[in-house]
Amino acid sequence: MRFLFYVFLSGLVLNVSAQSPTVSKVWVADNGDGTYKNPVLHADYSDPDAIRVGEDFYLTSSSFEDIPGLPILHSKDLVNWTIIGHALQRQPPFAHFSVPRHGEGVWAPSLRYHNGEFYLYYPDPDFGIYLTKAKKAEGPWSDPVLVAGGKGLIDPCPLWDDDGQVYLVHAFAGSRAGIKSVVAVKKLNRQGTAAIDEGVLVYDGHELDPTIEGPKFYKRNGYYYIFAPAGGVPTGWQLVLRSKNVYGPYERKVVLDQGSSPTNGPHQGAWVTTQSGEDWFLHFQDKEAYGRVVHLQPMKWVADWPVIGVDKVGDRKGEPVTRYKKPNVGKTYPVQTPAESDEFNGAALGLQWQWMANPKATWIFPNPSKGALRLFSAQLPDSAKNLWDAPNILLQKFPAEEFMVTTKLAFTPNQKLENERAGLVVMGLSYGGLALKTRKDGIYLVHLVCKDAGKGKEEKETVLAKLSTPAVYFRVAVGKGAVCRFSYSVDGIKFTGAGDEFTAEVGRWIGAKIGLFCTRETTTNDSGYADVDWFRVEPVR
Repeated sequence: MRFLFYVFLSGLVLNVSAQSPTVSKVWVADNGDGTYKNPVLHADYSDPDAIRVGEDFYLTSSSFEDIPGLPILHSKDLVNWTIIGHALQRQPPFAHFSVPRHGEGVWAPSLRYHNGEFYLYYPDPDFGIYLTKAKKAEGPWSDPVLVAGGKGLIDPCPLWDDDGQVYLVHAFAGSRAGIKSVVAVKKLNRQGTAAIDEGVLVYDGHELDPTIEGPKFYKRNGYYYIFAPAGGVPTGWQLVLRSKNVYGPYERKVVLDQGSSPTNGPHQGAWVTTQSGEDWFLHFQDKEAYGRVVHLQPMKWVADWPVIGVDKVGDRKGEPVTRYKKPNVGKTYPVQTPAESDEFNGAALGLQWQWMANPKATWIFPNPSKGALRLFSAQLPDSAKNLWDAPNILLQKFPAEEFMVTTKLAFTPNQKLENERAGLVVMGLSYGGLALKTRKDGIYLVHLVCKDAGKGKEEKETVLAKLSTPAVYFRVAVGKGAVCRFSYSVDGIKFTGAGDEFTAEVGRWIGAKIGLFCTRETTTNDSGYADVDWFRVEPVR
């Protein structure tokens, strides 16, 4: 399996194969007995879309402001997934996304394979619908091309019809377009690179299906199908529309809702068919601070309508499963999960890491001679009110309901500067963390909490101790309800609790994330830095 890492040099991102497949210590969906449990991805891969190419399955998801964006995941059996790359290395317009733009950027994308190429259409609600392509899912991916410009165009999905005509279904973001709860179809040119009309309204969901969005376009047995979620993210349902004409009129049927299951709002995702002819559906569930996690549901066709999940009452509407027999793909494959821990021993930054904005070349360097990742302090923007506004926060998704992160770092500040900081943070609309901070008389350990950071509130910093060593171990244990307990150690054995319990919160359209930062407040020609020895995700103990 090929994995990619990123070296930021002169604004470019270079891909180099490095990592080996991993198995999480905190969440594995494969039960090892021929069954699986949901979610198959207990992480914030919202608005998933997936396809099969030969014996391989590929999945992408929304990435909003986080970079690298448009993650590409790979599986052989729809249960065991790994990250193999990202389609978006820097987000255009580049200057616009050089600072955090929380909730902007990549919304629900769609992934397709056509004429030997991968096509990935993604919307930016402020600029329009883009296309990027690749010969291999791992990349390299082409520079994004604007297919249809305009504010509020979201959630695109293409369909290549039998006569060669290309169509694009999409929805609208009311916050930008001024309209919502409707679905439209545009014609594209034969190359799929540009819209050639303004589109046709094919479904109005105001009466029965408010907030219809995220449409996916398919054709089967002479019917055009639009799979689309409705009813809102936390509590909605999965709708399917069908018609013999691409522009309708479309019949309507709800094919999946929560029913008696514990899985709220099951919707928005992808229909895939295995090599053996089985049909399956990947969708998300909103778990608040844990993000929009990915579930896998069995699917079957009855009278040319899909039934997703298990139909317990015989009305041809399914509800989600929590445990089920694994898909039949003809073979059994090893257990694999997306990367979480990172030892930083080679010239490879793990693919689980993302920045909150387009990165600069000077923020980090893998330092394999030391077996560490070096983070240079970056100056906070003048407008920054707290870390919510800092672009150089290196983060990854929460991987389970309960887990523990421990990291070891050594801080080498610029002795001429005050208020350089390096540390561990749980980031969301509010955030909490631990850091080492410089003062004139030395290095101090501080606990930080910022309630309502997304509203510009001031961070509260509490001094815990003055340190005689620049090396420290930071830890956070995350329990049910996303309750976080921070602690620290100077020897890696005895840990001391730090601050009150902190409950992680969602970000803007994303779950809470956890990671590292190194910042300063003033200009210098010689930044201090932190060398991070390792970052480990383990069960709470």
